[in-house]
Amino acid sequence: MPSKLFSPLALRKLQLANRIVVSPMCQYSAEEGSATDWHLIHLGTLAQSSAGLVLIEATTVSREGRIAPGCLGLWNDANEAALQRVIDAIRPYATSPIGIQLSHSGRKGSVTAPWLGGKGLPVAAGGWIPLAPSAIAYADDSTVPQAMSTADIARILEDFVAAARRADRIGLDAIELHCAHGYLLHQFLSPLTNRRTDEFGGSLANRMRLPLAIFDAVRTAWPAHKPLGVRVSATDWMEHTGDPSWTPEQTVVFARELKQRGVDWIDVSSGGLSPLQKITLAPGYQLPFAERVKREAGVTTMGIGLITEPAMAESALANGQADMVALARGFLWNPRWVWQAAAALGASILPPPQYRRAPPADLGKVFSPLP
Repeated sequence: MPSKLFSPLALRKLQLANRIVVSPMCQYSAEEGSATDWHLIHLGTLAQSSAGLVLIEATTVSREGRIAPGCLGLWNDANEAALQRVIDAIRPYATSPIGIQLSHSGRKGSVTAPWLGGKGLPVAAGGWIPLAPSAIAYADDSTVPQAMSTADIARILEDFVAAARRADRIGLDAIELHCAHGYLLHQFLSPLTNRRTDEFGGSLANRMRLPLAIFDAVRTAWPAHKPLGVRVSATDWMEHTGDPSWTPEQTVVFARELKQRGVDWIDVSSGGLSPLQKITLAPGYQLPFAERVKREAGVTTMGIGLITEPAMAESALANGQADMVALARGFLWNPRWVWQAAAALGASILPPPQYRRAPPADLGKVFSPLP
């Protein structure tokens, strides 16, 4: 039986050769939001992976939306020009279409890079005052954020739209909006972090208001033939506290609202909102969430979460748990994961022609004939 993982998928006018996605992975290596030679090397490698789609790391839409000082951004002309240079250099040699994840860190901003501890970065040491739905710090050592005014909300909506327009000018193929992992739009969704009493807080409809408004605005600004997806956290993993939190049931409601607005995929992750979360990690531990969203909301889903083996990825699609799978650490460890998956599943791919002599003789015809 032909591999489901290596079957094509159409997302609007974008044709994916297979259903393997390189997940966005923060590199903390930008300079004032602008891509550097590191991004040229990193993305150049991933764009030659033969994955169906490569998503550029969480890219902030404003300066205060960074997680750490080295976060990639797309909020000004310098950021746009720097990322344009990277894309122009790698596009002629890429075997995959390239998209981008747009994000704002909210209260999780103003910290050091992970290899420096990921600790709160005070204003006196080069940090900034983060913005959030409510003035609730992420952790004991985090800067207390400033609760957003309605003017702040309106500005950030426009920041997302402006970044989407920049992404289009650069020539990117797809956008994913980051509504997960405890960042700003997730903070608006969850009652743990959204204590507002205006039209953006309280009821589920109110808490969804800003993420849905941003989706609508970006969908209008982003060309109709290009796909627009959303990453969600299906649960806060905070049920043990007894406090109201974001749940799989609410995720399904949110996904249904996005479907009505024309979302092209839901990338189903979980957690990230609180350091007190309790997660039992295991290979494929988030796939049941993707399956539920797919089944109950009727949308195209992307499954993620410790998917490391080709057989697991194939099974997730064959069993209807998801329509695509995305890997992050797996691609950092093995940028040729797609090639090895194709060999394991009896599929064939088109690599860069310079690498066609690479496969060992016993792998058979893992590379398709040149067109």
